[in-house]
Amino acid sequence: MKDRMELENVAFIGRTYEEYLSMFDLAEAVFFSGPVLDCPAGPSSFAAQACAKGFKAAACDVLYNLPSGELAAMGKRDLALIGQKLEETAHLFNWDYYGDKAGHMGHRTAALGRFLADFQEGAENGRYVYAELPRLPFADRSFRLVLSSHFLFLYGDILTPGFHAESLGEMARVSSGEVRIYPLQGLDARPYPHMDGVLEILRKSGVAAEIRPTPFEFFKGANKMLVLGRTGGPGGFPPAGRKSV
Repeated sequence: MKDRMELENVAFIGRTYEEYLSMFDLAEAVFFSGPVLDCPAGPSSFAAQACAKGFKAAACDVLYNLPSGELAAMGKRDLALIGQKLEETAHLFNWDYYGDKAGHMGHRTAALGRFLADFQEGAENGRYVYAELPRLPFADRSFRLVLSSHFLFLYGDILTPGFHAESLGEMARVSSGEVRIYPLQGLDARPYPHMDGVLEILRKSGVAAEIRPTPFEFFKGANKMLVLGRTGGPGGFPPAGRKSV
């Protein structure tokens, strides 16, 4: 029985629109307030599904300079890999949301399919943008909300604290509202060990940071998200007890 999910590289695995609503504790109504960025998005279907519903959304990723055929091959390869890894580490997960491995893999497969069906047209229309963190090719305050799923802290063993701080600061720069990041744990299901240092760097640069509960939990104990906003101005945090973006 392994005590961590062992991955040599960042997996090209995506989540669905419905999963984003749950993990980031969002109601659809918030998307009427302005454009949303998924960063980095991988093969998540959030942008495709959000735009199909009439919302303004974009996605960026370091692999979006590749043709859709290569992305499809990578996605299918990593789906098979994750399926194998879940067998080895099932005890690290809370299966309430998905029911079982088949339910989880169904979401992964659906996300990849929706992403691939939308990618070519979406890239031509500027919905999918090539970007390599810790820099983003967007103007300040371009998005009302920035969402970052299953990247930064999940791979804390291969990404440095400096990279985390720069990437989070850049996400805050392009947001006029909030940045929400999930999960805050690594592939060993343990909290990211350098969080305090990273948040201190952000606070010194004028980025407010707050850890909030979320109703979503897959890795056991991964029921919190990091929320960033600008201190003392638009995009800062609302009064306690009031949900807002």
